[in-house]
Amino acid sequence: MGVEFGVLIPTREAVMSGRPDTAPLLTMAERAEAAGFDSVWIGDSITARPRHEPLTLMAAIAARTRRIRLGTGVLLPALRNPVVLAHVVGTLDRIADGRVILGVGIAADMPAIRREFAAVGVPFERRVGRFVEALAICRALWSRDHVSFSGKHFTLDDVTMEPKPPRAGGPPIWIGGSGPTALREAARFDAWFPTGPSVEFFAEHFPRVQSAARAAGRSPDDVLGAAYLTIALDADPAKADARMNQFLETYYAAPAKVIKARQAGYAGAIEGCAEWIQRWIDAGARHIALRFAGGDQLAQVDEAAKRLLPKLNRR
Repeated sequence: MGVEFGVLIPTREAVMSGRPDTAPLLTMAERAEAAGFDSVWIGDSITARPRHEPLTLMAAIAARTRRIRLGTGVLLPALRNPVVLAHVVGTLDRIADGRVILGVGIAADMPAIRREFAAVGVPFERRVGRFVEALAICRALWSRDHVSFSGKHFTLDDVTMEPKPPRAGGPPIWIGGSGPTALREAARFDAWFPTGPSVEFFAEHFPRVQSAARAAGRSPDDVLGAAYLTIALDADPAKADARMNQFLETYYAAPAKVIKARQAGYAGAIEGCAEWIQRWIDAGARHIALRFAGGDQLAQVDEAAKRLLPKLNRR
């Protein structure tokens, strides 16, 4: 298959800047579709990094677009009741005519995220088990009627949910994260979708995810390789790096070098960025979501579509 590209809608940045109006975000999604991108992505955080609720905003984008796919990058199922989550996603995917991608994560162990779990009333220590059970319940509710389930965290007795998503079994589920649990779980789902920390890490671990899928009786091609990359483009590398550092430190309230060690990013000229992204493609990434580090988001959507993507071998 050819390589596809998406863009992150900057909901977090909109809230941080004190401009949470949704009109510019919807316009960016429309611009991404018009520019030829394949997907738009929306992050998830309730209190740790305040931003717009992703599934609600995706419904608005679905109503304003026709072709582009809509993904969560990434949503934390452990924070949701799985029956409610299945219902919301089922309705959303109906609005989107089957264009939803459910990107999901387990949750990193950080103080702000621990406080987020406490605020929602979910024990942080149970996040992995709730993650696994919540997705199992969603898939069951999307696939059949009269679902019963007995787990450590959730129990269902003869539950039927409507409307079901347009695709049998529901939207594809992409697993974010680079830790051992995320790598293990990725083999059971539709894609591995890490934020980094490097192309070398991806090249080392993606074949292992595929091998785990094969060991589970699946085709290695059943698990897509995807990547979430942050870029700051400028002909002056020093200016690009300064913008990247400012963006990361503002976004995460942590030193840029700490975030750079965890997440893959590039700062510099378009030519160098194309070479860097090509390495991800050569390592097996077939869907790449781009997050623009600050600046004029609409202009960067156009610049990436016209000047960056044509430089890549996408086959």
